[in-house]
This record gives sequence, structure tokens and C-alpha cells, in this order.
Amino acid sequence: MRQTEERKREHILISLKENVMAHHNFWDDVKLVHNALPEINEDDVDLSTKLFGKKLGAPIVIAGMTGGYTRAKKINENLAAAAEKFQIGMGVGSQRSALENPDLKNTYNVINNYDIPLKIANIGASQIVAWDKKKILENTEKIVDMINADILAVCLNFLQEVVQPEGETHAKGCLKTIDMLSQELSTPVIVKESGAGISYRVAKSLAKTSIAGIDVGGAGGTSFAAVEYYRAKMRNDYLHMRGGKTFWDWGIPTPRSILEVGRATNWRLPIIATGGIRNGLDVAKSLALGASLAGIAHALLKPAIKGKEFTVSELNIIIKELQMAMFLLGIDKIKKMATVEVEYEYKE
Repeated sequence: MRQTEERKREHILISLKENVMAHHNFWDDVKLVHNALPEINEDDVDLSTKLFGKKLGAPIVIAGMTGGYTRAKKINENLAAAAEKFQIGMGVGSQRSALENPDLKNTYNVINNYDIPLKIANIGASQIVAWDKKKILENTEKIVDMINADILAVCLNFLQEVVQPEGETHAKGCLKTIDMLSQELSTPVIVKESGAGISYRVAKSLAKTSIAGIDVGGAGGTSFAAVEYYRAKMRNDYLHMRGGKTFWDWGIPTPRSILEVGRATNWRLPIIATGGIRNGLDVAKSLALGASLAGIAHALLKPAIKGKEFTVSELNIIIKELQMAMFLLGIDKIKKMATVEVEYEYKE
């Protein structure tokens, strides 16, 4: 348990101190075509949207980042305060550590002190696949109850697992487990990648289950292979340093993953676009490609370390940038964003 807490602490410290971003942000490859005659006023733009039966003030979710070590409580509290302020969604990091050590629950359930319209619980696929059915259902119910979650995200983070020395590289039976869980858990289940993206083929398989949505978690933002590179470097572990460096830019770009998932599912499932979102313009680009929400993580980490007011300020800017983009496109409603003209070179 102490090793798990230390690892979570190191993940945050490294993300703050080192450059752990992919070498290319693929949102720069997506261009929205300017509308010189928008025929709306900026204050006509309505950013509200509805997803999973919840009304959100903007099509944004704070992607699950942390929890499970002491300092994470304050980070999640600052993020939760901002989520309440703007009535947007929020996820937390993997909650397995709180199952193992109940003293860590408060690093997650601190968000229950805030009025957040959409809360997303989190558990790793590589963990639940090793449990029997009874334990899966019991433990997932516990983590959902821990934060009064509206949705459970099953996290596919096999890139990170394979490049870290203590990684759990158990993937056999994952699809079957996800299918069972999506049918039997009382809370809706989504599947979430963590920086390597979801392909057409994988989305096609997931569409045969009863999941409620897909968070593509594509490449272009934080590279968890890079994070593990720096963790290995701290220990002079040259084997895992090499692995982290080799797979630093591994994955499917987030914009491409949105399109592949959309095509594979006939746009039947809501798509959350997490991976490299830096600002409101990136949010607008994700919506134009067909995403329902944009997930933001790294861009909010430093503000969340500083305090609530810094987190609120950064989110306020991001939301204002989205409003500006929609005005320049002549779009007054979120649901119309998928109709705008986009320039993006997508090669199959």
C-alpha cells in the first residue's frame, strides 16, 4: 500500500516538475474554418449541454488525475470547487488504493462536499480483470458509493502498466469483464483510455457491450510512458528508462481516435475527448469532430496545486475561449458544433 501511495505522489510531482508531454500535440493539426459573418451575438452562445442525464454548464469534464495519497485531497478539493463553480463534470484517479486502505477515502470523497453535476468514479481494467465476479461487483459498488458517482470509468492504461516496473499487465479477459460489468452494475459504465487512444477495431468490440460511452484518452497530451521514464530515472532503472523513452509517443492521436470511435459505433455512444486539451479552442475542435465532452487534466494540475482561485481562473479562461470560438464559427448551441467546417487530414 505504501508503494502505491508513493507511486501516485511521484506521478504528480513528476508531472509538475518535468516535461512529460508528447512531442506533438495533434490538436494543432485540426483547423476550424472561420465564419466572417457569424450572424449571432457573442452573448447568444449557450454553452450548456446534457449528457448521461445530467445538465452541464459547459461541455467539459475535469479528467480523473489523482487520489490515494495525502496531498491529493487538496488537489481534488480545488478541482471540485471549480467544477461546482462552472457546473461541469469531474472524475477522480483510480480508487483501488482506497479499497486497500480506507484511510485514503477522504482523498477522493472530499469532492462530495461540492455540488458537481456529473461525478465519475475510476478503476483500472488491469485490476478488476484479476478479481472474480463477486469481488468485481462488490468493489465497483464501493468506489461508486465513495464519491456518489453518476458514472464508473473502467480505465485502460496498459501503456503505463507495461513500462513501469510494478505494472500489472493483465489484459486477458478484459472485454468480457467490461461486458459483464456494463450489464450488471447499477451505475452506467464508460471505458476510458489513458493517453494511448482507442482504435476503430477496439471501439467496434466495445460497442457490442452495454457501456454508456467512451473516453478516447488519446495521444498528444501527457505521456505516461514519459512519466514512467522519469520514475525509472530516479531509481537508475535503465531498463524501464529505455522503455519509457521508446514508447514516449506511442498511441493514437486524440482527434483521430474521436473519428475512429465515432465511425465504429455509428456515433451511437457519447465520446469524451481527453488527451492534449489545452484551451477552449481545443475543446471547440473536439466538439466539431464529434465529441460530446472534452476532458481536461494536465492544464488544470498546476492551478489545482496553487489553490481554488487559480483553478477557477484557469477554467474561466478555457470556457471563455470556447465561447469565443463558437462566436467566430457562428454557432450558438453545443449540439450544432458537429456541423461546423473542419480541416483535418485523417488518413486511414
